[in-house]
Amino acid sequence: MANAASITGIGSAFPKTIVSNDDIAAKLKKLGLETNDKWIRDRTGICERRYSDLENADERNSSLGLAAAVKALEMAGKSPQDIDQIIYATCTPDTPILSTACWLQHKLGAPKAWTMDLNAACSGFLYGLTVAEQFLITGKSKLVLVIGAEVLHPFVNWYDRGSCILFGDGAGAAVVEQTDEGSRHRILSSQLQSDGNLWELLYVPAGGSNIEITPEVYAQHLHKIKMSGREIFKIAVRTLSDFAVRALEAGNSTINDLDWFIPHQANRRIIEAVANRLDIPMDKVLINIDRYGNTSSATIPTMIDEAVQDGRIKKGDLLLLDAFGAGLTYGSVLLRW
Repeated sequence: MANAASITGIGSAFPKTIVSNDDIAAKLKKLGLETNDKWIRDRTGICERRYSDLENADERNSSLGLAAAVKALEMAGKSPQDIDQIIYATCTPDTPILSTACWLQHKLGAPKAWTMDLNAACSGFLYGLTVAEQFLITGKSKLVLVIGAEVLHPFVNWYDRGSCILFGDGAGAAVVEQTDEGSRHRILSSQLQSDGNLWELLYVPAGGSNIEITPEVYAQHLHKIKMSGREIFKIAVRTLSDFAVRALEAGNSTINDLDWFIPHQANRRIIEAVANRLDIPMDKVLINIDRYGNTSSATIPTMIDEAVQDGRIKKGDLLLLDAFGAGLTYGSVLLRW
């Protein structure tokens, strides 16, 4: 019988520091900009988010990934020695060189794993799941650790009131194991796509080989996130809806079959618009953006972990994961928990 892939463990981790909308408003006021809790809630659905303490080694990207990975391995009943491969989805790595996946391997102690970073921004976890699935199907790996983790707040442009309110830090991890295609609990379908023509809608101009961070570049905030929120909103609603349908069709399923829809947590209004477009009742949509903000590649795995821990997601549930991110990148995964 042919091979398939199944998530057998899930975990998440967040920094300790909670940053409220009032905290954001106070910071912006010092810069001469106005906002308030109601304005942020009404436009995004966010009430608070978590920020890493950059002086605390335990709250770096790979450290949050480590904490999430330990929980996922414990749920799966596996040890670091069982890991064949680590796929680390992030757009905010610990260091440009080496990979954050290697940092995690060092901290976790996974001697036989080979490691790689993957940057698909907010779609990164779904890209990572799909890449892992291919290695498991071919038999090149038996167990893959997939991480989605970000420390985004250092890249926030505090002079851009529309985007600085959105982002938070966190990490999610999944143990993905080889199973057979006859298993009920497996990834049923996945759909990925990118459109590099839309790169200008969300990117960080400086810090790579294109533009060195000089004092002049720093003063222009070119090392910070640039985002065209209104344009992204329209594209996100359309693509999230389209990719949800694609994954369902490829998995021979319908909206009515779903137990849970788990979209990328970018903006509550986007999530509601997609649910309305797909005719998915909001009581089947999992949302935690109110407490964590947009944690990019970490939003979906952390949401899954929360819902597994509190009992909403049960064994045998049909889950539809759906994301879009900078690039632009898009992805959807249909799986049976």
